[in-house]
Amino acid sequence: MSMHELKQMAPPVLSEMEGQPIYRDKDDLYLTRMGKRPVLKRNFGLMSMVGFSCTLLVTWEGYIIGGPAGSVYGYLFVWAGIAATFVVISELVSMAPTSGGQYHWCSMLAPPSAMKLASYMTGWLTVIGWQATFASALYLNGNMVQALIILTRSDYVPHPWRKALYAWGLSVLSAIINIVGGKFLPRFEGTVLIFHVLGFFAVLVPLTYMADHKSSAEEVFTYFINEGNWPSKALSVFVGLTGPVFAFAGGDAAVHIVEEMTNATTAVPLSLMLTVLINGSMGFGMMIALYFCLGDIQTALKSPTGVPFFAIFLQATGSVSGTAIAGALVMSLGSCNTIGTLTAASRQFWSFSRDRGIPGWRMWSKVTERTSIPTYAVLLTAVVGCLLNLITIGSDVAFNSLVSMSISGLYLSYMTAGGLLLYRRCTGGIGHATAGEQTMINTAGARLVWGPFRVPGILGITINVFSLAYMTIATFFGFWPTTKDVNTQTMNYSIVGTMGVIILSLVYYFVRAKKVYTGPLIEIS
Repeated sequence: MSMHELKQMAPPVLSEMEGQPIYRDKDDLYLTRMGKRPVLKRNFGLMSMVGFSCTLLVTWEGYIIGGPAGSVYGYLFVWAGIAATFVVISELVSMAPTSGGQYHWCSMLAPPSAMKLASYMTGWLTVIGWQATFASALYLNGNMVQALIILTRSDYVPHPWRKALYAWGLSVLSAIINIVGGKFLPRFEGTVLIFHVLGFFAVLVPLTYMADHKSSAEEVFTYFINEGNWPSKALSVFVGLTGPVFAFAGGDAAVHIVEEMTNATTAVPLSLMLTVLINGSMGFGMMIALYFCLGDIQTALKSPTGVPFFAIFLQATGSVSGTAIAGALVMSLGSCNTIGTLTAASRQFWSFSRDRGIPGWRMWSKVTERTSIPTYAVLLTAVVGCLLNLITIGSDVAFNSLVSMSISGLYLSYMTAGGLLLYRRCTGGIGHATAGEQTMINTAGARLVWGPFRVPGILGITINVFSLAYMTIATFFGFWPTTKDVNTQTMNYSIVGTMGVIILSLVYYFVRAKKVYTGPLIEIS
């Protein structure tokens, strides 16, 4: 595309300074240089995006809901690994700030002969990951609702279908707020960030102050929970990584909202770095507090509510009312998490649909003109979340498979994009933008240039390699069952679900998508 043609599609020029045009919206200009037409309103700023990212990860709340699934050292390993992964994602989104994320990055980084299939499969892996993440968030928060009822009502009978019904209610609520959208959602996420931080102290302070600290530092840092009866402590820690890994799941959420954010090439990387710092610190602090205040570990693990935190907090305070208030706070923040998760999952689904990667793409790629929201993609994601939660009626163990599908789908997509980035940076395939240049960049077949956020030299390569090693380990153990003695009830079926979707998507690719999917479309020619 010529410079003249690009100028015709770009936002109006307000003025010129030293021969360089200054555009009304530089974010939209950058998007047009990747061949994409701006259709979403940019309502998110830096603080609202930090709120969105932090409250979506809900790291300290996730540890409370899921219990101390891994050791201190496992958490530190995951924290370091996810920090490295966020750096790689930040470099990629700074290069190509598009809601497509991983599949767009693969299309621009892969060799031409492999671009089409690599981009397509990465898009489907991301779809798997985000749909499973939303369904898992619904399940966890539905479980939290039921746990609160069990705590406060001794006559309550916890039928599995009731938990699924609570999850459905949260899905409906999340869909309504997402469809309303507009400027309300960024303000909502910014407000929730305040409660996310204040809620951490509201739970931590009474827990640590009132609990009888029976656990010593030696027990906290050397005692390992091996409920799966694995043959070694090290193996138990690696299998238990699923807990802390899922607490950080959805790190690419800000990526899929990037077309709704101002100053995206720098603000999204900054929000990701702040997210891993804030949430990692609070998650670690809550984990250490739980270990020191653990009390009777068997009582906590066998709590009738199914949430060990309730037993720990109840032992510490001796108050059912106080425990219920703390639990309600965590549940409320977790429910807000489902809203953000639906936003990210639907935007990724919408973006892949506009590039014709999904059956029925004409409908799912539509954007409601009045609200600038992909309403159909939001509704479909909400329905898929409800349907996946029907699985958990048959067995709670199915939840572990949903979590593992979330991890495997997202991490495999990160690994593909990160591996291609490592190849390009080691072979010198990425250049630097020239001042005033307005040609196509960072899309399939176009020139590759670094964005404003970049870790140069050997340090960048080292971080890239470490992130790939971490994700390989996390993905590998994400397919493991939670216990050594495996049967039909304890088997981790996530590999079946993940591979099943991959096989079906490949079949669809060769039957139909190969003819219509060509990678990210150039929409402004």
